[in-house]
Amino acid sequence: MPSVVASAKEPNAMCPKAVELVLVKERNGVQLTNSTLVSSPQTPVETQERETWSKKIDFLLSVIGFAVDLANVWRFPYLCYKNGGGAFLVPYLLFMVIAGMPLFYMELALGQFNREGAAGVWKICPVLKGVGFTVILISLYVGFFYNVIIAWALHYFFSSFTMELPWTHCNNTWNSPNCTDAYSGNASESSGLNDSFRTTPAAEYFERGVLHLHESRGIDHLGPPHWQLTCCLVLVIVLLYFSLWKGVKTSGKVVWITATMPYVVLFALLLRGVTLPGAMDGIRAYLSVDFHRLCEASVWIDAATQICFSLGIGFGVLIAFSSYNKFTNNCYRDAIITTSVNSLTSFSSGFVVFSFLGYMAHKHSVPIGDVAKDGPGLIFIIYPEALATLPLSSAWAVVFFIMLLTLGIDSAMGGMESVITGLSDEFQLLHKHRELFTLSIVLLTFLLSLFCVTNGGIYVFTLLDHFAAGTSILFGVLIEAIGVAWFYGVRQFSDDIKQMIGQRPSLYWRLCWKFVSPCFLLFVVVVSIVTFRPPHYGDYIFPEWANVLGWAIAASSMSMVPIYAAYKFCSLPGSLREKVAYAITPEKEHELVDSGEVRQFTLRHWLMV
Repeated sequence: MPSVVASAKEPNAMCPKAVELVLVKERNGVQLTNSTLVSSPQTPVETQERETWSKKIDFLLSVIGFAVDLANVWRFPYLCYKNGGGAFLVPYLLFMVIAGMPLFYMELALGQFNREGAAGVWKICPVLKGVGFTVILISLYVGFFYNVIIAWALHYFFSSFTMELPWTHCNNTWNSPNCTDAYSGNASESSGLNDSFRTTPAAEYFERGVLHLHESRGIDHLGPPHWQLTCCLVLVIVLLYFSLWKGVKTSGKVVWITATMPYVVLFALLLRGVTLPGAMDGIRAYLSVDFHRLCEASVWIDAATQICFSLGIGFGVLIAFSSYNKFTNNCYRDAIITTSVNSLTSFSSGFVVFSFLGYMAHKHSVPIGDVAKDGPGLIFIIYPEALATLPLSSAWAVVFFIMLLTLGIDSAMGGMESVITGLSDEFQLLHKHRELFTLSIVLLTFLLSLFCVTNGGIYVFTLLDHFAAGTSILFGVLIEAIGVAWFYGVRQFSDDIKQMIGQRPSLYWRLCWKFVSPCFLLFVVVVSIVTFRPPHYGDYIFPEWANVLGWAIAASSMSMVPIYAAYKFCSLPGSLREKVAYAITPEKEHELVDSGEVRQFTLRHWLMV
């Protein structure tokens, strides 16, 4: 009775590849078969089929939409101008290549292979699972104030549907006696005010007409939420909920508008901006090269921190988005495309911004430095003031604030998706009731965002902006890079990538993951602590208790790492050696630990690249 054992391998399985063993027996001319499916130990085992993006372009637009946010418009151009113009591109591009791209690639590959959110992926090193909860908590904190920026933009958007923009003149109910055109030649004659007391109509509209800042004495005197901004915040929350409630099937469609519209508007604004008088002076100031500035440490520090924040690394969003990819998706190509688009967007937006700043400087006969600024003041004061002087100013204002809305919405969607995916993958009860869980998350962010739409809300906003995702996010990415490259191992991580895209990463990427990126992040973390400056808003200095509260917020997210590590060690059985072995060994290799084979206990593991 002859018998034959044949094997067949599934060619391109999305999740666990299976090997079919077929035992063929021949008896009296009749073949009898017995088939068994054996899970491959090389790929993660899924208990249920995971939702995937409807189209590849949905994923790319979602990642681009998240990474390209308001900071690309209000921060990068100003940093470039402040730090030597074109010379700033030298450290920026250097850090992009040696740290930004490798870390971006790492997060995409990590999420796609493990097919879980920011916490679930740490089955590769259970003791560091706390860093997953760190980034989830940071994303939640950011949602408390980031949605408020979108609400401001929505308020401006509605206010633009008038024949005359409300920030054009000083004859409104919110204006103070100090309101005047601060740059006009006859301002001093008409007002008799010292320059330091003058304010522009655009500045007073933002601070007095929208924020009602004059009704607050500080962060300890907030007052009630204002109904106009509260209504705008409600609309933002509703839009976020219905974009996220069905998962990537709905959010993947929303980004077709929110991720592409900003480029249409930026191009239109660029065409209009370069035709304005003084525009070329502004662009020359933006691109002027001063290589001597490269000798200053602050230029390199600004470039390093800009890389970390502009790509959106460490928020858990890239991991969450890529976890919905097909297993064989080329995440390497995606990383190159999206990081390149992000950098090009940042650079090209500078032409738009500085063409209008050059126009404002020319109009008021002042140096560019007198009108150039970053942060909310650029997009809610300087830019609206410039738009108000153009023909068809209301139409241009509507277009501009549509751009701000779309830039903000898809970034806010990404942050919420990080929280929702990260926690629902970790707790199956939340996964089964995703719609209800999504509603509870957006309601929580709405309730806490109400503090930012009070009279003193800008102080709460500034405090959160300064502490919620500063040093803490850099710390989270540092632990993440060490966990993947050192504890899990670059070699094993490269083998995972080979299973997905068919080839191992080159030596360049492996060296960056193992040495360059962790050293870069350690440098940035240390610098962020050493150069720390307490937050302030204008001339307002925050009280000591507010700074303590800010550090408590930052520490609350970072503390997830040691707290979970301590919990993991206490919950594991066995001797100290066994506890350490189980804590740092991937869950799929725990059976090897039982037999005494722990690759993390060998020198070869730590030296391998």
